[in-house]
Amino acid sequence: MSFKFIDGSVTAAKGFKASGIHCGIRKNKSKRDIGLIFSEKKCTAAAVYTTNLVQSSPITITRKNLADGYAQAVIVNSGNANTCNADGDLKAQQMCDLTAKELGISADDVIVASTGVIGQILPIEPIENAVPLLAAELSENGATNAAEAIMTTDTVKKEVAVETTIGGKTVKIGGISKGSGMIHPNMATMLCFVTTDAAISAEMIQKAVKTAADDTFNMISIDGDTSTNDMLSVMASGLAENEEITAEGEDYNIFVEALTAVCRELSKKMAKDGEGATKLLVCKVSGAKTEKDARGVAKSVICSSLLKAAMFGADANWGRVLCAIGYSGCNVDVHKVDVSFASDKGKIDVCKNGAGIEFSEEFAKEILIRDEIDIIVELNDGEADAEAYGCDLTYDYVKINGDYRT
Repeated sequence: MSFKFIDGSVTAAKGFKASGIHCGIRKNKSKRDIGLIFSEKKCTAAAVYTTNLVQSSPITITRKNLADGYAQAVIVNSGNANTCNADGDLKAQQMCDLTAKELGISADDVIVASTGVIGQILPIEPIENAVPLLAAELSENGATNAAEAIMTTDTVKKEVAVETTIGGKTVKIGGISKGSGMIHPNMATMLCFVTTDAAISAEMIQKAVKTAADDTFNMISIDGDTSTNDMLSVMASGLAENEEITAEGEDYNIFVEALTAVCRELSKKMAKDGEGATKLLVCKVSGAKTEKDARGVAKSVICSSLLKAAMFGADANWGRVLCAIGYSGCNVDVHKVDVSFASDKGKIDVCKNGAGIEFSEEFAKEILIRDEIDIIVELNDGEADAEAYGCDLTYDYVKINGDYRT
């Protein structure tokens, strides 16, 4: 491992400041609802987005702004997703314009994002009034406020930072994310903003973002619903002063490893904080014929509503794991499959060669009542492996989503 976790967030890397305040989009005045991240230097930047055909207006505008591979700020609101609105593109562009004017940068260098209720008109007046204060409160200590500003049904803020060495220079990468429900991403995640002081070209940062997302955020599922607003963006200031990464090689590999670590940690935090969830579920698949098969099996297991319900009840119903593997569409010999469950209480084997074996239900219950559970699947058919992240399915998930809009 060429990196280490450190205290910090999106302001851990050189050159970045952040802020978050309540502007009035959300009725609850105690909740921050608009956040800002700013780099003192123009950054190379890249993003990946939801594949849902219904996409938020901020994604439309951000795609346009990032077409040249550069950005300098992120403006994001919660409480209103600015999706399926006739004036959505206008409002998203106005958010960029307001931010750019206040910071003295180009509006084309602003990443804009929104999260919250779909189909309600986004009021621009609270944002217009808030941007000057938001800019005034920019600080190297403002990352936590920004992390709080993007929360919707999240119960905890999600932030992480790592440090590594590239070309003899210390490089830091930090990120914040939000997401508890409507989480079943493809090519991106709910909302995640990552910053780094690494010097890396626009072309290589785009490649790195896609690689990291495929192994982390694209391996999460909380409820099977792909959001309309999913976005993962990364800005790189270059202030670490390493030799610019312009091609694959050792420096690029180190960067991708550290970026992936940030994304994986945020993925786990989101999965554990799934709406109504009481447990983080990690499906660890090994021995697959191909990486595609390993990912497919892991994701199929973690998406199974029946398995998620069994984990809520601490029921070692391994047949639901086999069932999910069977309909995954992956190239698997089900007669070779082994399954185990594990937590900090220990590990228990429950299936060998696709068939049940005797095990202690009492010990299995002890393992499964914990708040982090590993579902270990050995396919015994190759060398590929993968992990997927999810949570249990509880009564509270239905309660939360039964009246989410009202």
